[in-house]
Amino acid sequence: MSEPYLLLWLEAPLQSWGHDSKFGRRDSLDFPTKSGVLGLLCCARGAAGEQTEWLARWADLDMQVEAYVPIDRQGNATPRLPLMRDFHMVGSGYDDQDPWENLLIPKTSEGKKAVGGGTKMTYRYYLQDMAYAVALQGPEAELQAAAEALQSPVWDLYLGRKNCVPTEFIFQGVHVDAQQALGAARRLAKDKERLPTFQVLQGEHDGEVLTLNDVPLQFGEHKKYRDRRVTVMSME
Repeated sequence: MSEPYLLLWLEAPLQSWGHDSKFGRRDSLDFPTKSGVLGLLCCARGAAGEQTEWLARWADLDMQVEAYVPIDRQGNATPRLPLMRDFHMVGSGYDDQDPWENLLIPKTSEGKKAVGGGTKMTYRYYLQDMAYAVALQGPEAELQAAAEALQSPVWDLYLGRKNCVPTEFIFQGVHVDAQQALGAARRLAKDKERLPTFQVLQGEHDGEVLTLNDVPLQFGEHKKYRDRRVTVMSME
């Protein structure tokens, strides 16, 4: 008998799921990454540090995603909104002679002034008005622990970045298989007047196949990841 699935509902005005971001440009994938979802569970558990043993239990297990958009007045799916770009100045306007303000100015790893000055420009990208159902396979004991943590999280939960606050309960039950989990998600989407637009299946199937470096092997200061093949398929 296969292991059960945890159903997560990720819905917010803004979400961001980075998978290949640099400091100055913080991109977002079109859907939640496995590293982002497992990071969310770590926040719920209040689990910091490398978490290598815990992550190893999830590395080879299945994760499926379905994306949903709102419907219009005629009951049709609305077009997906483009990525929103947010412009930031990091470390701008602080007095480097003030000992407290100086702490907020970016510096090198040695604590020295950054090359070209302390102020840095960043561009951050966000998904707008999307909802995702994530069916995550896992050992039953781990799923039950995750369910309890999601319902009473130790740390704040957000969908990719701290300004991406969820607008619906994330935990939506533990189910016997992916089919049952995603069936529950589609019923919730119907209640919320949303329609499916695409799904992401693990492995290679009939659709657009991508290689993502999003399977976390180690969190903490020195993060490590390995690749995962996924297929994006239209549901419109």
